[in-house]
Amino acid sequence: MNNKSFKNIALSVAVGCGFAAALAACTDWDDHYEPSVDSGVGGTLWEQLSADPQLTDFCEVLEKTEVFRMHKKRGVSYADLLRGGQAFTVMAPVNGTFNKDSLLNLVKTAPGDSMVEKAFVFNHMSRMTTSLKTVPQDLRMMNGKSLKLTESTVQGIPVIKGNQHAKNGVIHVMSRALPYGYNLYEALCDDHEMTPVGASLRQYEWDEFDPNASVISGYEEGVPVYEDSVVYERNRMLESIGLINAEDSAYWVVAPTAAGWERAWNKVSKHFVYDESYQKRDSLQRYWTTRALFDDAIFNLTDQQTTTDSLVSVPYRNWRKGYVAGKPVYHVFQKPFEPGGILYGARKLQCSNGVLYKTDEWPFDPVKTYFKELWTEGEATWLIIPPEKSCRYTPIRQVADSISENAFLQIVASSGTANWELTFRLENVLSGDYDVCIIVLPQTVINPDARLRPCKFKADVNYVDIDGKDKTFNCDNKVFQTDPTKVDTVVLAEAFHFPASNYGQSTNKFNLTLKCNIGPLETSKFSREMLLDCIYLRPRTSKDE
Repeated sequence: MNNKSFKNIALSVAVGCGFAAALAACTDWDDHYEPSVDSGVGGTLWEQLSADPQLTDFCEVLEKTEVFRMHKKRGVSYADLLRGGQAFTVMAPVNGTFNKDSLLNLVKTAPGDSMVEKAFVFNHMSRMTTSLKTVPQDLRMMNGKSLKLTESTVQGIPVIKGNQHAKNGVIHVMSRALPYGYNLYEALCDDHEMTPVGASLRQYEWDEFDPNASVISGYEEGVPVYEDSVVYERNRMLESIGLINAEDSAYWVVAPTAAGWERAWNKVSKHFVYDESYQKRDSLQRYWTTRALFDDAIFNLTDQQTTTDSLVSVPYRNWRKGYVAGKPVYHVFQKPFEPGGILYGARKLQCSNGVLYKTDEWPFDPVKTYFKELWTEGEATWLIIPPEKSCRYTPIRQVADSISENAFLQIVASSGTANWELTFRLENVLSGDYDVCIIVLPQTVINPDARLRPCKFKADVNYVDIDGKDKTFNCDNKVFQTDPTKVDTVVLAEAFHFPASNYGQSTNKFNLTLKCNIGPLETSKFSREMLLDCIYLRPRTSKDE
């Protein structure tokens, strides 16, 4: 094992980021795991290992490393396990090929014991009893890593003496210790260049106890007591952005090193500022900032057609189902390795389940990732906030290239001289600047022979400030007129600043009110009918974004 890498892992554990094991072991568990080898061959695994003078260092580590479950040492060593009836394959490195003293020093603490268990002990043990064969094969180790076995090597490392069968397993004596292969998640968390990146992800870790896979030793007052507590490491963030901690997957990840991450975080986080009415506003800001930085930074290789021409990020799977022609294309990155591409100049780090591409800066354009155009479809009547005033509205479906999602909302006055008002909820607004627009269709969409008259109206943008106080911008009290001859984009407010965000929240505080504004003597000149295709918020960025 690379001792420098090993110490880096140890350091991360020492500051509270230890690994929890997902596979169970303890004394009196022999009935839980059936041996799969001939019980009449030789002694136990431990008897054979401890009898070999070239394996004393390995045996000493096994004796001192305890099973680590539920963030505690369980008082059971791996020497104890190898004496029992559970079946294992053990890759035993000979003396002098790893830093025994460093490992023994680590296991004195609970976090260190956890790290040694996963990165060293589990890296040399498998619950599958496997002999070396002439045909190459893969073997899954107890830490989830997959190793390649040949007739005389394990992961390319020569085997000194293989296929030593014991009552409860198989031993392969290795010429040196097996290197621990970081997966992408571990690399982000434990590489010293990526410290703040890993810290942002690790705060979403949690342990899931599986009672069905665990072994009950008895009951106390009707409550089961578990000896074999099977606990799975989970991460809420990874379950949303991509399982880069899974050993059986293949991903690419692009992320900036520490200084670049901090710069990107400071720029992105200002778009996820929530008003003070939210009790967990800081947590919301951290979560969505992390999501914004990572949502388009992870690429599942099964989704790619050709990685040199373009890459599609993990959200592309769901986004493309609702993609509508004519709207921006998200989650697709062209020519990633060429100048201007997201991977241009990136440093490549091979991991056990893919490749980490390190960059100096976050390589994405905000308006192509998290700072998206916001489209509120006119026909989405569930976004209308009551009460409406002096109007009737009807969603109409009509297939045409010029109509967003092939539907629109017909708004008409309830009487010939009434001025109507209608309010639409705005969702997923970021704290930042937008052009606030509506798109209105010509009256000929409904009636080719219609008398073409513009609709005259005013608009209010309703929002909250950082203190949570309701605010209204009346669009400078302008009176707008639609162009009845074309699909008309009417800009109601340019570079309007929303001081707070409602991203991911359900609230009526962010909305747009449209108010017909036709005088009694203007009825012949203007129309009180509006064919609203959609409300459209177009993001505006500054030079430093």
